Amino acid sequence: MIGVFHPGRSLVHRTPALAKLGLLAVLVTVIALQTSLVALAVASGLVAALFVVARLPVGLVWRQIVPILWLLAFAVPVQVIFGGWEAAATMAVRLVLAVALAALYTLTTPVTATLDAMQALLRPLRRWIDADRVGLTLALTIRCVPLLADIVREVLEARKARGAEGSVMALAVPVIVRALQTAEHLGDALTARGFDD
Repeated sequence: MIGVFHPGRSLVHRTPALAKLGLLAVLVTVIALQTSLVALAVASGLVAALFVVARLPVGLVWRQIVPILWLLAFAVPVQVIFGGWEAAATMAVRLVLAVALAALYTLTTPVTATLDAMQALLRPLRRWIDADRVGLTLALTIRCVPLLADIVREVLEARKARGAEGSVMALAVPVIVRALQTAEHLGDALTARGFDD
């Protein structure tokens, strides 16, 4: 889940958000370029060590990684069929490590620090990019992802109560309608506060 900050005083928590963003980008890129399972095993050990240094509860970390395992339950067999077991294992480890690193960042960095870091990163480009507007867009995106997840959860529960569990339309139509209604209310609120063009 985006925006789930777990307070702490570890070295990972105290590292500035901009430095963590840079390290996240570098580490995910390096992991994505690895083709050796041995190198990925070493990377797995380093990522695990970072979690130990961050002193995060195991249950909390596990909840961040479990959703990707559901995707891998479908993707790995397909990859085994078309690319072999080694390609499937490499893809799975890369994906889990990328999600784990993103979770580490999210759990150790408040959303406000991330937004401030992004604005600081974009300030040199202020001639072409409005850093404050980009920061607002990121804040809205971070807020809307869990909001949309709540809408989907509520619609799934309603669909189950109506006995329409197998119907894609009973899921898609209400989710789209409610998401559009929420977006309209959000747009009205922003316009009322002077953020219209």
